Amino acid sequence: MIHLSEDGVKVVESNGTESQFQIYTAGIHIITVVKGLLNLIWDYKTSLMVQLHPKFKGKVCGLCGNFDDNANNDFVKHNGEVVTDPEDSGNSWKVDPKCQDNMIEPCEINSQRRARAQRHCRIINREVFLSNIFSFFFILDSGPYYDACVRDTYTCDSVVNCDCFCTAVAAYAAECRKKGVCVTWRTPDLCHVCCDKYNSLGECDWHYESCKEPCRKTCRNPSGNCSDQIPLVEG
Repeated sequence: MIHLSEDGVKVVESNGTESQFQIYTAGIHIITVVKGLLNLIWDYKTSLMVQLHPKFKGKVCGLCGNFDDNANNDFVKHNGEVVTDPEDSGNSWKVDPKCQDNMIEPCEINSQRRARAQRHCRIINREVFLSNIFSFFFILDSGPYYDACVRDTYTCDSVVNCDCFCTAVAAYAAECRKKGVCVTWRTPDLCHVCCDKYNSLGECDWHYESCKEPCRKTCRNPSGNCSDQIPLVEG
């Protein structure tokens, strides 16, 4: 079992199975690699990327999809039925039947919050991204990321530096990095990541980068080796 908390990551062997694993930091993320099984990339907050080993391609199912490189059939109910509604799919996987189905669109309850979320999430469609990826923009559709940003940001009491908004925009930037496009969208006033506090007076060894290699020699990863599945990271 892999346990994530504010204190870090712990791997607990609960079934007697011994797996080789490695835990190290890369940018603002902590990465857990379980050899031959999966990789977890966590930002210590609300974003968690799960990467399965290629040997599981097309052999899994559940809330995270079936890992067959076809995003159009990922919404599968517990009984195996393929649906188009993510809530219909998600509700079918409830562990406790007493839990109510999630059928309410939160933004419909408070139109003011929806307008606020839409206003801030427009950064995904604005120049900061378009100027970097004008031709790439037609390859990666920003629409789903904008919609997800609006839904997530609605839950924030404040917007500018809240985790739900920042994580939503960062998710789109992460997809850009996977395509080889680095977008420096964070600013001192917007979802700021501060590395300067780690510098000694007059030094500048620590600084933020929107794209960096995830593999480097550190105390947690002295070999500097990691899975070739790990994408570029920020931090």
